[in-house]
Amino acid sequence: MRRPSNPLLFLLNSSVILGLLACFQVVASAQNGSDPKAVTIQSDGPRETSKMVLGMPGQSPDPNAAAIYSPSALLIGPGDELDIAVYGAPDLSEHTRVSGTGNISMALIGDVRVAGLSNSEAEGAIEGQLRRNNIVNDPQVSVYVKEYTNSGISVAGEVVKPGFYSALGPHRLFDVLQAAGGPTDKADNKVVISHRDQKDSVTLRISKDPAEMAASNVALQPGDTVVVPRAGIVYVLGEVTRPGGYVLNSTGGLTVLQIVAVAGGPSHVASAGKTRLLRRTGNGFQEERIDLTKLLRGKAHDVAVRDQDILFVPSSVIKTALNASALIGIAASAAIYRVP
Repeated sequence: MRRPSNPLLFLLNSSVILGLLACFQVVASAQNGSDPKAVTIQSDGPRETSKMVLGMPGQSPDPNAAAIYSPSALLIGPGDELDIAVYGAPDLSEHTRVSGTGNISMALIGDVRVAGLSNSEAEGAIEGQLRRNNIVNDPQVSVYVKEYTNSGISVAGEVVKPGFYSALGPHRLFDVLQAAGGPTDKADNKVVISHRDQKDSVTLRISKDPAEMAASNVALQPGDTVVVPRAGIVYVLGEVTRPGGYVLNSTGGLTVLQIVAVAGGPSHVASAGKTRLLRRTGNGFQEERIDLTKLLRGKAHDVAVRDQDILFVPSSVIKTALNASALIGIAASAAIYRVP
């Protein structure tokens, strides 16, 4: 073969030929699986989520590789509401509830036990029944749990909307309390949490300090019960600046003088010397006369107050006396305040 007269043209042709040979080698190497940077998709079956793994062929996947999807720990139970879809066979799709025995009934295949299974396990059980009964050759079933009736969290006590709340997804204490409308004005600054199948309960104090609030926002589990207890309340009625019920703080130990001071003190028409203290006992309310005038002047010993006490400061203008039943009725509708 005659060598080209132009050396540059000869070098150019040689470079093109060498480049084409290199491309053919790369393609052949990729087809034989020898590319060390090849991305492979591994799948252990129709129920496992695929994972993207980068590495040499034949090597084990990275144990630290995170799965895209983490299955829910919630299990199906009696009374749960299910939506079941059979792809390619809409007549077999169902909207049903799990029976008390833990089964669901589907057309052509009868009862299928799903209690105690996750939604993915229930899908597999239904697919197996369809396959065994020769209803669908290659069934693909989807089970969506619309309502977990036995896997929620119960909230009781002094909240706006006590009830049973779904535990789908992660839930923390403040999430559930917010779903229940939050604590009422009569709520204590603590909550009691009990876990299913455990005798001991946990009591948490809800502080106003941000760091302590974050620490008390614990994670809850399906089956937990959250109780917000009622706080101690002392009622100050009659001729005071701000009559109402006063929620005792966590320290307690308040006295008549302190609770009257929180209520703004006696009004200018108060008959402080005839103040009455009603105290609930096992035998009903007992009444005690307290000379608030002497207490204010330091001429008498102060008196400690308790939960459900009613302190009534009468008027010097109105001579009508209110009996215990009338005072209890007034206290029931009184405004509620918190002691600082």
